[in-house]
Amino acid sequence: MAAPTATLLITSRDRAGIIAAISNLLYSHGCNIINSDQHTEEQDGRFFWRIFLASERLGLDQLRALLSQSLEALLPDIGIKWELHDSTHRDRMVILVSRLPHCMMDLLSRHHFGELEADLAAVISNHPDMEPMVRAFGIPFTLIPVERAHKAEAEAALLAALRELKCDTLVLARYMQVLSGDFLRAWGKPIINIHHSFLPAFAGNSPYRQAYERGVKLIGATAHYVSEELDAGPIIAQATIEVSHRDLPRDLTLKGKDAEVMVLAKAVRDHLQKRVFIHQNRTIVFD
Repeated sequence: MAAPTATLLITSRDRAGIIAAISNLLYSHGCNIINSDQHTEEQDGRFFWRIFLASERLGLDQLRALLSQSLEALLPDIGIKWELHDSTHRDRMVILVSRLPHCMMDLLSRHHFGELEADLAAVISNHPDMEPMVRAFGIPFTLIPVERAHKAEAEAALLAALRELKCDTLVLARYMQVLSGDFLRAWGKPIINIHHSFLPAFAGNSPYRQAYERGVKLIGATAHYVSEELDAGPIIAQATIEVSHRDLPRDLTLKGKDAEVMVLAKAVRDHLQKRVFIHQNRTIVFD
C-alpha cells in the first residue's frame, strides 16, 4: 500500500535553522520529503515554504496531530503558521459565469479530461445562456438572476447556494458582476477572478476599449484573488499578447481571449495544488 502524500505549507519569520529543524522533525516522524521549495521576502523577512511529502509511518491525521504538538514548541519564537493538505482531498469548485463562454468552456473541458484537481460542483450564472453547454458536460447548472434593484437578494441566494454545494473554491470566469464587500466577508473563502487586462493597467469596465484608445502595443490578462477594491486583489498569474495599430477593439477582444483562458487555467491549477501563498497584497507562487 502506497504511503499517503500531502502538501505542508509553512510561513514564519525567517531565521537560520528552520529548514534543518523541520526537516529533521519530519524525518523523525517517518516522512520522506519528495519536493521542497522556499522563499524569503527581502523587505520584511517573511519565510514561505512548500513541502510535498510522503508519510511512510503514520496516517495523515496522526501526522497532523503530532505536528500540532511539536512545530510551535520546536520553533517558539518565529510565529510559525502551517497547513497540511491531504493529496487525496479535492476542493469542491464552483464557476460563476455571465454570457461570455470562453473561460468557462476551457475550465469545463480541462475538468472533463482530468486536468484540474477539483470536483466541479456546479456552474452558476446570472443568465440562462450557458445552461445547454454546462449540462452537456454533466455539470449542474443554477440560474440566479441579478437585478440592480435587488442585488442584495441575489447575493444572499448565491451565498446560500454555495454553502449548500459545500464550495471550497469559487472561480469568476467572466462573471461580469462586482461582488459586494458584505458578500465577500460573509463568504470568507478564496475567490479567483479573471480580468481582461494586464493589471494594474485598465482596471474596471471595457479594458480592451481603453487599451485601443491608449494605443498600447501589448494587451494582457490577469487572474487574481478578489478583494473589496475592484480588480486590486493579489495577482496569481498574468500573460501578455502583442498587438498593433491595425487592431480595433474587436480584434483586441478576440486576441485577448487566448490570454484569458490560459491565465485563468494556470491560476486555478496553482491554487488547487496549494502553490500560492498570500502575503499582504502580493502572492508567492511556487512552480
